[in-house]
Amino acid sequence: MTTAVPEVGPAPGVWADVVGQPAVVAELQAAVAQPASMTHAWLFTGPPGSGRSVAARAFAAALQCPAGGDGSCHECRTVLAGSHADVHRVVPEGLSIGVAEVRQIVRTAGRAPSQGRWQIVVVEDADRMTEQASNTVLKMLEEPPPRTVFLLCAPSLHPDDVPVTIRSRCRVVPLRTPRIEAVAEVLVRRDGIDPALAAWSAAAAGGHVGRARHLARDEAARLSRKAVLDIPLSLVSLAACLNAADDLVAAAKDESDKTSAEVDAVETDAVKASLGVGARGPGVAAASRGAGQLKELEKRQKSRATRLGRDSLDRALVDLAALYRDALVVSAAAGAAGELTVPLAHPDRRSDAVELARRIGAEGALRRIDAVLAARTALEQNVKPQIAVEALTVALRLPS
Repeated sequence: MTTAVPEVGPAPGVWADVVGQPAVVAELQAAVAQPASMTHAWLFTGPPGSGRSVAARAFAAALQCPAGGDGSCHECRTVLAGSHADVHRVVPEGLSIGVAEVRQIVRTAGRAPSQGRWQIVVVEDADRMTEQASNTVLKMLEEPPPRTVFLLCAPSLHPDDVPVTIRSRCRVVPLRTPRIEAVAEVLVRRDGIDPALAAWSAAAAGGHVGRARHLARDEAARLSRKAVLDIPLSLVSLAACLNAADDLVAAAKDESDKTSAEVDAVETDAVKASLGVGARGPGVAAASRGAGQLKELEKRQKSRATRLGRDSLDRALVDLAALYRDALVVSAAAGAAGELTVPLAHPDRRSDAVELARRIGAEGALRRIDAVLAARTALEQNVKPQIAVEALTVALRLPS
């Protein structure tokens, strides 16, 4: 019998950022306290915003900390900052995590720890590993070195996210979407956000901690969300549908370009400096030999920009699907002549949900949710965003 763990304020030390997951924190703390029976492969699952990678990083810090994760020692600080020599993060920069990247990390993970108590590999978005990369990880999990721990993060246990062979060798840590109140509390406590704005952001983000913080801090993000949620009631003609598609794709590209430009410039300057670009004498020869490195960097940056654009567009599609879901909830409540018993995903857009429910009904809302999901699948299958989104907005058009 499992005893419920109450949510009573933030957990101490490295666990403070693991929002609304008291049972998970208790489980991981118990594992840290028993190193002799340590499991060498862990799989953190949960919906977007549940804090999979945050929990994995906190666990890594606690494993390296002599005090079990006090949050103030050198080990805790360096792990959380991403600079600990024995903790290696695999984060997809492009659309997938390739075998070459994983092999390099696995070779390092096979060594004895140089500073900490464990060699730890944290694979964020493990669902993006290619088949070859997954097979490389599987080989390590089958015969793990005695002081190596793998922490994998994925949305679910579905075979499309994690191969059954890997899942069967991992201890699963399921996370849930945090309560909106818990997200708002951490925004106020840790980020100094105004309580009213924190409450709105947490509700608008549906409990997604990272997005709630982004909405609270960035007015442009709030305006972007508003523009997306304004779309359903604007689709009254074919021209309006095509214009909405143009706006969605352009907004995703602008966000991608802005984020990429900030990171790309730093990376390119660092590589050029290491190659001696612009130097005289021996540096000129070194720079010419490094042309291949610059081309490889440009290739990675282009792949990352594509991923950022896809992720931005996917967030917009999720918001649209959630608004049609709200219309379905409102329509069902009206049919039952009762009050709403299910909370809305976009409570600040209730009037839009009511109007959509009136104009398209429950069946129309379901069809449009299916259309959004089909568009997400098309984008995953590398259909050009403009084509996929135009087909979507036409399918979302309001009846005359």
